[in-house]
Amino acid sequence: MSLGQAIAPHLPYLRRYGRAISGSQTSGDALVARLLQTLVADPDAVDTGVDLRIQLYRMVHDNFGVAAEAAAADEEAGADIRIADARLSRIPSLARQALLLTAVEGFSEQETGRIIGRDVDEVHRLIGEATEEIDRQTRARILIIEDEPIIAMDIEMIVRDLGHEVVAVATTHREAVAEAHTHQPGLVLADIQLADNSSGIEAVQEILTELTVPVIFVTAFPERLLTGERPEPAFLLTKPYQPATLRAAISQVLFFDESTVPA
Repeated sequence: MSLGQAIAPHLPYLRRYGRAISGSQTSGDALVARLLQTLVADPDAVDTGVDLRIQLYRMVHDNFGVAAEAAAADEEAGADIRIADARLSRIPSLARQALLLTAVEGFSEQETGRIIGRDVDEVHRLIGEATEEIDRQTRARILIIEDEPIIAMDIEMIVRDLGHEVVAVATTHREAVAEAHTHQPGLVLADIQLADNSSGIEAVQEILTELTVPVIFVTAFPERLLTGERPEPAFLLTKPYQPATLRAAISQVLFFDESTVPA
């Protein structure tokens, strides 16, 4: 198997992780692009026979560290990073990455430690630090777009337990747009396929013509959206998911949203 063939299955998830830690599609994709440039220049930078996934995430992690340092020195660059740092200056980006790697990307604490260069005890401490502080610092009014009643109830319960307000639960394209217009939410959680066979993506696109609001898409097939062939969502939640995964996704989105008010 060639290096390109070995890396290809990981690319959608690397882009998802890059976008989550950097706060935007553009910044996250740039992190992965730098990874690919590195591998083109030096294919021996990774060993395809040993823990390739961990090696690739470590490279994205290292690239983010370089980008964050550059943003700190350049007022014209890294706006997303600076929004996050201004909101939660007490929480280093390393803690956010530890949370995302475990809760969203599915790495164990031991594997996360190998990616970010810390031992298991430190990873555990970082996750707790990030979770507690992010939850304490951010609250939002949330619109849920989900046509499965049980899933919608589960999401609503998790969202309320995190201290957020659910302004409405919509099941169709038309209902979603109307509820967004009425309630002006601070965050949208959207399924891909809705009750009337309409598209959650299209509903969100219409909402975004009127509102500037962060969106988390929910899908069982994230690779179908992360193709690189069309505009892609910056934040994806994969079904089925654990409550910790939804918690991490919501917290990270709000972390980069300058309109979110402190708790």
